[in-house]
Formats: sequence, C-alpha cells, structure tokens
Amino acid sequence: MLSQTVEYALRATLFVARAHPRPLPVGDIADAVEAPRGYLAKILSDLARNGILESSRGPGGGFRLAYDPAAFALADIIRALEGQEERRCLLGHGRCGDNPSCTAHARWAPIANQMDAFFGKTTLADLLYQPLPH
Repeated sequence: MLSQTVEYALRATLFVARAHPRPLPVGDIADAVEAPRGYLAKILSDLARNGILESSRGPGGGFRLAYDPAAFALADIIRALEGQEERRCLLGHGRCGDNPSCTAHARWAPIANQMDAFFGKTTLADLLYQPLPH
C-alpha cells in the first residue's frame, strides 16, 4: 500500500532517528536501509525541505532529525513526500466513498481508517527499538 519512495523514507528516517541527534552520511543510511544512494539522497533532501530532517555538509555532516523522534508521526513523513492525498477507491471509482455502488467500500473503509490512525498516531519514537524490516 506504500510506494517504494515512502518505504525508503520511513526506513531511512527511523535509522536516522536511532542516531539522533548525530548526523549520518547518505552512504551510511543507504547501506543500512538497502536503498540506492542517489535515489535516497533525493528522498532525504525532500524530507529536509519539508522540515523532517536537517542536512549539513562537510566532514561530520549528513542528515539528522530536525526535532525529537517523538515529534514525528509516520503520517508526517508520508505527507512530506506525497502531500495530503485523498484516499482512492480500491476498484478505481475515483475518490473513496464517491460511488455508492462500490462493492469493496463497506469492507475496505474500516481497514483504511485503521491504517490512517496507525500512521497518524505512531511516532518514530514508538518504533525506535524495533528491528528494521528487510
């Protein structure tokens, strides 16, 4: 359900959170989360532009969280990359809930709402000591 970009961003941001407040070089982050370095550098730059991360150049530079890990819900990271997108219908009927004859809506909406709640209430701090998925 998450794009590859968002998956890399979540894994990378969690890795950076583990080192907070020490900055980490892009190469170290890319190796740890098994992401292509150039692609991840763009993702991390986008997160920095959106206030999730801070970046610094030079020796000892890299990316670090802009604030404490408890300040960021997973939804903040997703929104920083994808904006505030409306939920789409699973069966391709436009915006979720617009088509009253959608056969999936009654079953899907509660699950989608639970997912939204999970991403909105779960912070980086909540996940700090969980192993990274591979």
